[in-house]
Amino acid sequence: MTVRRPDTPMEWARKACDSLMDTYAAGNLPPAHRWHYHQGVFLCGMELLWEAVQDDRYIEYIQQYVDDLVDDHGNFYFARDELDAVQAGLLLFKLHERTGKAKYRVAADKLRNLLLTLNRTSEGGYWHKDKYPNQMWLDGLYMAGVFSLKYANVYAETALREVVLHQERLMRKHMRDEATGLLYHAWDESRRMPWASPDTGCSPEFWSRSLGWYGLALSQFLDLLPEGYPGREELAEVLCDFVRALIRYQDQESGLWYQVVDKGDRSDNWLETSGSCLFVYAIAKAVKSGLAEGDALAAARKGYEGLTRVVEWDEQGRLLLPDICIGTSAGDYENYVTRPKVKNDLHGVGAFVMACVEMQPLMTRVGASES
Repeated sequence: MTVRRPDTPMEWARKACDSLMDTYAAGNLPPAHRWHYHQGVFLCGMELLWEAVQDDRYIEYIQQYVDDLVDDHGNFYFARDELDAVQAGLLLFKLHERTGKAKYRVAADKLRNLLLTLNRTSEGGYWHKDKYPNQMWLDGLYMAGVFSLKYANVYAETALREVVLHQERLMRKHMRDEATGLLYHAWDESRRMPWASPDTGCSPEFWSRSLGWYGLALSQFLDLLPEGYPGREELAEVLCDFVRALIRYQDQESGLWYQVVDKGDRSDNWLETSGSCLFVYAIAKAVKSGLAEGDALAAARKGYEGLTRVVEWDEQGRLLLPDICIGTSAGDYENYVTRPKVKNDLHGVGAFVMACVEMQPLMTRVGASES
């Protein structure tokens, strides 16, 4: 069937959310009836859209997901041994504010207290999961860090800010590659994992989506830290440097980025959409905050346009985002390039919505400059 393509980034964001809302009742978002970051990422994108357009269908759908899992006393099942479980807690703050229901605060408190029980490296870095001992993964900075800063702001536990900044500095210390400006997916303090470098403990590759989580975290940290807060200026410089590194590896023909970011010249590598969406988001945020201009604005626009070019449609005219890597552990090059690609995985659709919402004012700016 012929589908009218959206004209603006905000229309693309609406189409993506409406397509999944038409496909799934909120509680059935995969994996169904689970407190999980897959749903959390998509619904955080939807919350950004709701804040921009104030269509209450979106916040009501988010509440339906949360209420399917969190009972009237704030009880819910969540994994208690991993940072990933914290991410969907980002949905609780707005619901508590809007409804005044104590259950959302109780649930948020449980996730905050989970952080007290996590194992840590010798320098205080959170293990990503108990089953990955002594390991920090880039993913974890977003999974727990943004929640921690929101909790600090809303519920006045400001000491959490220093914890979050410490986690970021540890990742930069151990996982950043000076030559490229990129960060490795994971770091094993014990050097026991098969992928761990005996010299650095790092995994060997720069994986697109893990770098995307890192950029998403940096961008949102700057939104949540007060102006003038110690360490905030350092973080702004880190984001600026990170954006410059990303731009160097953008594929000039497609506007997207490769699954293994720095090895686009290899025939078995492939252009991956979820990481590309997160990069567009981070670059757009840097431009909007005045940390980057010129080539960064052009890169964000090229990435956004590249993403909209690859979008597909199903027989009902619903949006399908292709070429999303499924959930992936750290490993070698072969591990990443042989991972299955899927359509409309929530990792990717959530990141697509975030990117589109952030691109809306930038596309307006581009249009004005060209008129």
